[in-house]
Amino acid sequence: MIKGVMSEIKTLLDEIRQEAEREPFPIDVPIYQAVGKNPNEAILYAGNLDSKICFFGRDLGRDEVAQGQPLIGSAGTIVRKGFYQGMYHQAPASPEDLQSICDRALLTNTVPYKPPGNKAYSIKVKERFRPFIEQLLVIHWQGTQIITLGTEAFKWFTAYENKTNIEEFWKRGDRYEAQLSITLNATDSEGNQHQRQVSLLPLPHPSPLNKRYYAKFPHLLQQRLNEFEF
Repeated sequence: MIKGVMSEIKTLLDEIRQEAEREPFPIDVPIYQAVGKNPNEAILYAGNLDSKICFFGRDLGRDEVAQGQPLIGSAGTIVRKGFYQGMYHQAPASPEDLQSICDRALLTNTVPYKPPGNKAYSIKVKERFRPFIEQLLVIHWQGTQIITLGTEAFKWFTAYENKTNIEEFWKRGDRYEAQLSITLNATDSEGNQHQRQVSLLPLPHPSPLNKRYYAKFPHLLQQRLNEFEF
């Protein structure tokens, strides 16, 4: 990452921290304290801002806080293993192999903090941090393909599309094979408007609690990855 981009990302992280400090909201503080981290410091993303693909999840978990990057817990490991398999046509053999997918993808969430327990953040909290996620996806990331993980992640994008269209798409029986093209908007620190057209490629969340799709997730992910040229 070039020096100028690194400076811009640092500024973005500082702005997120300032917003977190401005007004309290639910954060799983003990999880941060257990690993000696400041709960107000955002864990915004991992991966390559020049990559074509983004994996977009709901929010952070315990392992993500400890490791300082999204999608590295049990569900994230399934995503990483599947992505590695899709790239190299073999199973990853080490933690380094799993980490290597960060060279080829961006990993981020609707909110760059961990909520207490396993409950999703409220719409109010998501909207507070939306402008920063917008800047990441529209201004800093250079890709166009977003694989959303679960309902909460997909419906975060309702802000950029007619709500009826989003709901109708989500009701489709082939929603995990179909794509939805939308245009994201972002405003930079100087008030300039930016846009990026992206394709949403939804998948179910790869959690053991998602009994309907958990066993199917690796196959669904490989189907998605077959749509790309690595």
